[in-house]
Amino acid sequence: MDAALFVRQHTEPAVVPLVPEIRVYTASEVTPVWSELTSIPYWCVPWAGGQALARYVLDHPDTVRDKRIIDFGTGSGLVAIAAKMAGAAHVLAVDIDRFATAAARENAALNGITIDEVRTEDIVGTPRDETILAGDVWYEEAPATRCDAWFRTLATRILTGDPGRVYVPIDLHELARYDVPTTLELESAPKKTTRILTYG
Repeated sequence: MDAALFVRQHTEPAVVPLVPEIRVYTASEVTPVWSELTSIPYWCVPWAGGQALARYVLDHPDTVRDKRIIDFGTGSGLVAIAAKMAGAAHVLAVDIDRFATAAARENAALNGITIDEVRTEDIVGTPRDETILAGDVWYEEAPATRCDAWFRTLATRILTGDPGRVYVPIDLHELARYDVPTTLELESAPKKTTRILTYG
């Protein structure tokens, strides 16, 4: 299956509610897309954590300007696109889902942006020296625990967006918060208060 073609056939370009500077290919409903795949299509909608993190990056460009950035668990590529728009020197968008990396490429092109590297790869546990932006990664216990353990080994800045997930580490420091528009198909409320958090 051609992942890029699948993305285009099952979504339509739409403005990101909290980040109207950016459009991404968005599914009107997640469930029909999910039914055709073996993995959850996190890439087909802009999740609250990613929206808030993208908004923060655009509002605080010094976070990424002239820096090397990883958009970890890139999903739609929203945060990677925001980082490039805010002046990042180099952006790696990485996800374990090939449909996500295809979506990241398609969404970058939709916004006239080139992401420097897009990889379908599991990088957890590898040494890194880039600033890491991690959108909505705290939704399941096992991957959350694994990510947290890895993040704590890295001597680099890590920012994450969290709309109140159960498995977010409790000792992170809050930098900002946003009320992010969402839908009842995705979340328990039409808006989710989402915090931007950092380690150390």
